[in-house]
Amino acid sequence: MKLSAVALSCIFLFVDVAVARPSRLQERVASRARLSRPVSYVEASELKTESVAGNATEAISYSTNWSGAVLESPPSGQTFNTVTGTFVVPTPTGTGAASAWVGIDGDTAQNSILQAGVDFTVSGGKVSYQAWYEWYPTASIDFSNFAIAAGNTITVTVHSTSTTAGTVVLENVSTGKSVTQTVKAPSSSAALVGQNAEWIVEDFEENGSLVTLTNFGSVTFTGASASTSSSSVGLTDAAILDIKQSSKVLTSVTIGSSSSVTIAHT
Repeated sequence: MKLSAVALSCIFLFVDVAVARPSRLQERVASRARLSRPVSYVEASELKTESVAGNATEAISYSTNWSGAVLESPPSGQTFNTVTGTFVVPTPTGTGAASAWVGIDGDTAQNSILQAGVDFTVSGGKVSYQAWYEWYPTASIDFSNFAIAAGNTITVTVHSTSTTAGTVVLENVSTGKSVTQTVKAPSSSAALVGQNAEWIVEDFEENGSLVTLTNFGSVTFTGASASTSSSSVGLTDAAILDIKQSSKVLTSVTIGSSSSVTIAHT
């Protein structure tokens, strides 16, 4: 679904909106030092096939940090400027963390990612959730005023207004609250190319190394679409990524339709 400026305005008018205040979060960001990274492939030649939407087959490749669906190229002569998806917040078990997000670039275009999502963490037997946004290669910035609980339905939309500016919107459909943030590229070298669109569960980096991937159960993105300035596409031609670490496959991805993908912990 293409998200126009008018549609964004409607979100702001009809949903109770909270605006992030990054200047109040710098100490938290520095202490948490959370960072998403571009996809890091492993064993690129090792592929398998899996049924997609009941009939087609799709090659599955492995990475150390991303699991989900990636559109690796937009329609000919166009660039992606909007990606959206909705998921239900899981209840992770065990220890560690994981993150569900949508984004632009970071696969074949590795110099930048505009993304936003929700972390789920299990520490000391307690589960916590944190919404954030990021323009890689800078570290993510937490939203301090966006409450999330297990079972909440969250819609995430990232929208680039140019190669170096954009807007992220997270809506908690369950509570009727939303949070928005305008963002800018940290440098000209981090300008978006608009070649990739993603719906991902990530083993993200914190304080310089990957976190232990928690057992997040499963995350299903619905209403998944990516838009250019003139068209909208779904997941039919998406590439599938599973996380593989120390020779062990930790996730299983299924594209159920042109607008839904499920990432399950194995």
